[in-house]
Amino acid sequence: MNQAGNRNLSKPSGGWVTPLNNSNHAKGLHSALSRQILFQYVLSLLAWCAGLPLITFLAVLLVSSRTWYGSEAIYPFLDWARDYFWVLFVLALIFGLFVITIYFILKPLRYVDALVRASQQLAQNPERPIELPDLLAPVTDRLNAVRQESLRSAAAAREAEQRKNDLIVYLAHDLKTPLTSVIGYLTLLRDEPQISPELRARYTGIALDKAERLEELINEFFEITRFNLTHLTLELSDIDLTRMLEQTCSEFEPSFAEKGLRCTLDLPPQLPCECDPDKLARVFDNLLRNANFYSFPDTVIHVSGQLNQGLITLRFENSGRTIPKEKLDRIFEQFFRLDSSRSTASGGAGLGLAIAREIVRLHGGGICAASADNHILFTITLPQRQTVPQPPTVYPSVRNS
Repeated sequence: MNQAGNRNLSKPSGGWVTPLNNSNHAKGLHSALSRQILFQYVLSLLAWCAGLPLITFLAVLLVSSRTWYGSEAIYPFLDWARDYFWVLFVLALIFGLFVITIYFILKPLRYVDALVRASQQLAQNPERPIELPDLLAPVTDRLNAVRQESLRSAAAAREAEQRKNDLIVYLAHDLKTPLTSVIGYLTLLRDEPQISPELRARYTGIALDKAERLEELINEFFEITRFNLTHLTLELSDIDLTRMLEQTCSEFEPSFAEKGLRCTLDLPPQLPCECDPDKLARVFDNLLRNANFYSFPDTVIHVSGQLNQGLITLRFENSGRTIPKEKLDRIFEQFFRLDSSRSTASGGAGLGLAIAREIVRLHGGGICAASADNHILFTITLPQRQTVPQPPTVYPSVRNS
């Protein structure tokens, strides 16, 4: 099979996780805001210190431009002001500096009040854009970005919940068909004691098949109801991923043979990795199960891997119908299935890839998907050694979809 690098598989989905350094960003905003306030404060002080003498000079010039008589009502005040000119000048200077200082001391408090109101609006009315003073423009942009992300997350959660509810309805409906068949064939076997052994064996086999399908549907239903109710923690150990993938692929050989599929491996002799083998086996199982389900008959499923500077890259490639971009961008979402038809017979609960992504991320890695020219490619990256403990991730721990 040709490698995916020779085709246009340059539009990955599922993405790589890039953590944001929110702490440094917040410190940068704080420093910039402090510098701006300090600059405005110093500028205001200089303006007052330069403006007061100018205003005083103009006032003195204006008063001196005419002759004042003792009979005029304002003359006593002007005479008193002349006697205490420098005292009044110094007091005016100090008073102005005091007012400016108080203003700039209270100014951050007004910004705090604005931020409090913005946070309340963000919680109570996120649909409305956040508006703050111009000096807080970076904070405004940051809060509006959080607001947009919150709206997107809420919409995605509502959509996932709707898909979950729809799937539950579909599962409940699909439970009726095998259950009715099982009851019908068992009733027939009970009411017809004279039935031939061949027919009895046939009816028993059909009832067993329907019962197994019923069990699958019940397991899917149970998995959906358990979703987000259990916590995942890693139990790390050193394993050889080459041997693990060889064993996993060999377990799928009977399923592959039914469709005429062949699985080829291109792995180094040894691929040591510190990971949780049980959790990672679930990821490989899900990817191979999907490859088996969506591959064209009589094609090859290719699994390759390499180690480069402490980073393990695994590729799962198969020939199948090209996944549309609008679906490719969503295949790692909870309860999303490529087959959007009502019946659940053509797919699981839509949790397999969502679970796989969480497991890989918990290992500090990433997973993405690409599809073009009737080829499907899943790429996993994993650190060879786990250096930073990962927090528990919420995900279901029942069976693969």
